[in-house]
Amino acid sequence: MFATRQLRADKRAARGERFGAVMAAAVRVLPFGLSRIVPARLLGFAAISSVTFPVDLALLTIAHSGLHWPLPASITVAYLLASGLGYLLNRSLNFRSHAAVGPQVARYTVVLVLNYFGCILGVTTGLAALGLNYQLARTAASGCEMVYMYAAMRWVVFRDAPRAELGRPEPEGRAQQ
Repeated sequence: MFATRQLRADKRAARGERFGAVMAAAVRVLPFGLSRIVPARLLGFAAISSVTFPVDLALLTIAHSGLHWPLPASITVAYLLASGLGYLLNRSLNFRSHAAVGPQVARYTVVLVLNYFGCILGVTTGLAALGLNYQLARTAASGCEMVYMYAAMRWVVFRDAPRAELGRPEPEGRAQQ
């Protein structure tokens, strides 16, 4: 039984290492000198978000247009499910955290609540109330969300992540505290 657990853990670690290597390679070929300022984890976060955001929008559309739920309830359910997926993918692939899940989930919950009321529910319903299509309103709110969530995940939720990013030490000004 122990060997099976160890094998699974090794496979998970290998997936994270492969994802990290792909992100590091992608950063190296960014144009306009961006390779010097964009960390691989930021690109990894963007890649994962490019998966979870369409999931969020699809669930929102199903709940609101398909099931005819009220917009705030639809936003909430879609956001919670997509955020759970984002947490799992970022923990295992991008930040490769090995910290205890309980305290991380507690920090992530606080981050989500602040993001939810500030960016997701507030901006989305506000723009929709002004007449913007709810899907476009949610897309607009995602810009605010992306900046906040990357910073919060990088320096609050996954603060235990290894300091050296994919074999490249962080510049001294960007090292974790």
